[in-house]
Amino acid sequence: MVSYFTEDITFPFKLKRLTSKWLKFVAHSEARRLGDISIIFCSDQYILEVNRKYLNHDYYTDIITFDYCEGDLLSGDLFISIDSVRENAAFYGTAFENELNRVIVHGVLHLIGYDDHTEEEIAQMRSKEDFYLLQRVNL
Repeated sequence: MVSYFTEDITFPFKLKRLTSKWLKFVAHSEARRLGDISIIFCSDQYILEVNRKYLNHDYYTDIITFDYCEGDLLSGDLFISIDSVRENAAFYGTAFENELNRVIVHGVLHLIGYDDHTEEEIAQMRSKEDFYLLQRVNL
């Protein structure tokens, strides 16, 4: 089950049902089951504090993923900075909703086991993001 929350911001996310259906599709496509995933929308400042407190990193980011998966059951917390998503959408010249969906699926792909530390991993992650973004419009 996917649950949606906000911390320190007001963000009326209206596509909960479609997003949950999409993430279930992503999980199934990757031979996983969808467990409990919390998506927490927040500000840059909030995600910076999470980054400092739990990861000992002192920088802003668009998403932090905490993995609680067991076996093929996907579970975790996705902290998403709406400020960073807006900035990224403007920088890349894409719609805010598209960038938000990319960040959401990016976090789920981390739960599945994909990483983005090397150029090869980044390319694979981007390819998976692109693939699942195209699938979303068909749901």
